Amino acid sequence: MAGNRAVAYKGPGKVEVIDTDYPTFALKDGPGVNPANVGRKVPHGVVLRTVTTNICGSDQHMVRGRTTAPVDLVLGHEITGEVVECGPDVEFIKVGDIVSVPFNISCGRCRNCKERKTGICLNVNPDRPGSAYGYVDMGGWVGGQAEYVLVPYADWNLLKFPDRDQALEKIMDLTMLSDILPTGFHGAVTAGAGVGSTVYVAGAGPVGLAAAASAQLLGAAVVIVGDMNEERLRQAASFGCETVDVSKGDPGEQIEQILGVPEIDCGVDAVGFEARGHGKGSAQEAPATVLNSLMDITAAGGALGIPGLYVTGDPGAVDEAAQKGSLSISLGTGWAKSLSFTTGQCPVMKYNRQLMMAILHDRIQIAKAVNAKAISLDEAPQGYAEFDAGAATKYVLDPNGYVKA
Repeated sequence: MAGNRAVAYKGPGKVEVIDTDYPTFALKDGPGVNPANVGRKVPHGVVLRTVTTNICGSDQHMVRGRTTAPVDLVLGHEITGEVVECGPDVEFIKVGDIVSVPFNISCGRCRNCKERKTGICLNVNPDRPGSAYGYVDMGGWVGGQAEYVLVPYADWNLLKFPDRDQALEKIMDLTMLSDILPTGFHGAVTAGAGVGSTVYVAGAGPVGLAAAASAQLLGAAVVIVGDMNEERLRQAASFGCETVDVSKGDPGEQIEQILGVPEIDCGVDAVGFEARGHGKGSAQEAPATVLNSLMDITAAGGALGIPGLYVTGDPGAVDEAAQKGSLSISLGTGWAKSLSFTTGQCPVMKYNRQLMMAILHDRIQIAKAVNAKAISLDEAPQGYAEFDAGAATKYVLDPNGYVKA
């Protein structure tokens, strides 16, 4: 039997590359695996040899110790791979296919899946709706920052690229289809971005930059990105975004200097629960800051897309309420302005095929927008450290040498 190597969480601030089991068509007991999922048969699954697998800001929340993730959890929910084994119930996906894996694990059989709500599948996580690879409280499906990974419900979940050579040529763009591009696009769509709109994206990390590039793809007139990291703001400016440095204060005044009015049509929260206060010297964590700021600067009748992650268990939160996901949000402002809110996992399958076509036909250069950089599996710990330190880079792991080749 072939071996396998993977990136595992080893405690706050630490990841390691470990030797681990080669995937089988059944869920085994292990770190983070829900007991009700142990022994679950996966005849509908495939084993992938990983082509690319990306480090995500959501992974960083766990690695910082800001969730209840167990030690030795194998990380990684952004996966692109080549099929090397098919379970007996797989009908349409074939060995040799190059495929994108939505980070949401969904069954394709439940009511929510049939209604395109694949981020909240009812059958893959015994604890609650919704699941993902290598993530805390998501059922225990093993992560894909590895040489090989198991993907269930393969005929349903996998997006097959139409041409192998073309896919490998554009792999640094196509790898973003597993999460950040659909997630950013979902944020822009649910915020109402469209032709002629003005859009403010809070957060210049990879999801924020993907949301900004998505707003441009959707026809926005002006896209403004806010952050306090100068390097990340320069990255946003590199593809035509206006920028706001929130360390200088609330974004409203700076937005007025750009637009002539202190409000925008559409607001996107790409920061999530580790948000910090705005203004000079306000680096202290204040998790409701972005949501309240967006309500202030979004025009009445507008909408907020909230792809930024919020959790129900944060042991490192600033107060007892925030440790349970309870934040001091000015809902009255949202009500008074008739604002709409969309939260939760992006339903990747709702968007990934169209975005694949946009990439293949050069309508969006997402790898350039997020400053993608390929590194080896052994360089993953360094990639995590640099990303955590604020590097304006999207780290793409190349466990099997496809990108290098």
